[in-house]
Amino acid sequence: MSGQSCALDATVPAVLVRVDRNPFHHGTLGAARSLGRAGVPVHAVSEGPRGPLARSRYVVRTWRQPPQETGPDGIAAVLAEAVRELPGRAVLVPLDDHSAVAVDHLPPALADRFLLPAQPQGLAARVADKARLAEVCAAAGIAHPKTAHPASPAEAAEAVRALGAPAIAKWSRPWLLPPGSGLRSTTLVRTPAEAAALQARTAEAGSPLLIQHLLPYAPGRDWFCHAYADRAGRLAAGGTGRKLRAWPPGAGLTAVGRWEHDPRIDECARRLVATLGYRGVLDLDFRYDATGTTPYLLDFNPRPGAQFRLFTDHGGLDVVRALHLDLTGRPLPARTPAPGRRFTVGTYALLSAVRGERAGSAGGTGTGRAGREGAWWAADDPVPAAAMTAAWSAHVLARAARRLTSRPHPAPEGDAVPEGGPVPEGRPVSEGRPLPEGRPLPEGRPLPEGRPAAEGRPAAGKRPAPEERPVPVPPPPVGNGADDQQKASSTACTTS
Repeated sequence: MSGQSCALDATVPAVLVRVDRNPFHHGTLGAARSLGRAGVPVHAVSEGPRGPLARSRYVVRTWRQPPQETGPDGIAAVLAEAVRELPGRAVLVPLDDHSAVAVDHLPPALADRFLLPAQPQGLAARVADKARLAEVCAAAGIAHPKTAHPASPAEAAEAVRALGAPAIAKWSRPWLLPPGSGLRSTTLVRTPAEAAALQARTAEAGSPLLIQHLLPYAPGRDWFCHAYADRAGRLAAGGTGRKLRAWPPGAGLTAVGRWEHDPRIDECARRLVATLGYRGVLDLDFRYDATGTTPYLLDFNPRPGAQFRLFTDHGGLDVVRALHLDLTGRPLPARTPAPGRRFTVGTYALLSAVRGERAGSAGGTGTGRAGREGAWWAADDPVPAAAMTAAWSAHVLARAARRLTSRPHPAPEGDAVPEGGPVPEGRPVSEGRPLPEGRPLPEGRPLPEGRPAAEGRPAAGKRPAPEERPVPVPPPPVGNGADDQQKASSTACTTS
């Protein structure tokens, strides 16, 4: 895919901005390459000169991102520093929800230095706020998982009982989560007590906790839509796609995606744009119900998603190029969709396969001739992939070392304690006492978690759970979970 059919104005630079601390955010690199290949000078507010993004041949200059807990004023200060070195106005491209919401709060004099979509004031915050998404869906007539808004720990526990366990707990505005708190944007809660404990940390989290019905996962049910709504409200670029693999499996970000047209999801996107008056780039996440007939909107992100390059059509048009063309007053070419095109994040695809995730079916129209694109490797820009590999390897090794050093030591004198907690009262474990199925306890080795020794006889019909071998890899998020590298849908548990 080249930029020959997309004649962008190379005299107007672009400024990419992302606050989330995630050096593995391939969406930012995708935006730099997309615009840079079309001749646009690319500047970026990101993790700094040592990150993979800064090594791209298409990035002219980087500015270090403000602290993750910064407010709109901190983001505005960095952008003000950036524009002082630019000769004229620039197209501003937020690449996480925190930045997209902050754009609404830029001082007028600073906002005038950027070319921005004519978005209704406050709309980005409205659609990114998980608590208000149900209202957005109701206004547009789009299905959304049943959601409770507990005001106390007791109400959170009752919500899990009413919705059924397990359920999804998510923070309304995840970009406000404090770094180092251990709080994740989305958590699978299995008991009312777990939900109550999370709700009790609301003041620390900075936004309300929601409890949401869990839509069961099945391969092939997760879909997404990336689009650009131009100044007339027309969807001028993008498409709908199916998530074939994810990391973590069953939830999390797209590891392998395929461009497939889905008329139901396409209609949902058009309805949202028309109802809200939305303008600019949008990224929507859906999951079908068990019948396969109703798509439920799980997330609305008011900026490009990490895998937006999947929807690069035969003429080279993607949503970021469409944004630049539209804001600089250039005509948008007719769309030439490329169904069948695939996008792969190699590291996450490998981890998903190792974990044994069954890939979603690749149905729909189109052929393999539509092309493939990798998130990191590019023959014309190889250095970021090498920098990512080095950073990823160091992160993996550090995480593995932490796991090894944090493993509990066996109890002395042969009294083994199950990992994660003490032996239940009145049920001591002695060396040589048989495990279920009559298997002796190896010397110095604790029992599997949650499986106390049998009282003199094996448990009928049950076998002891084998010790799980953790894969020593980092989860996709490195920041606070606000962007789509950690965004979690109402899916299974961790991130989408």
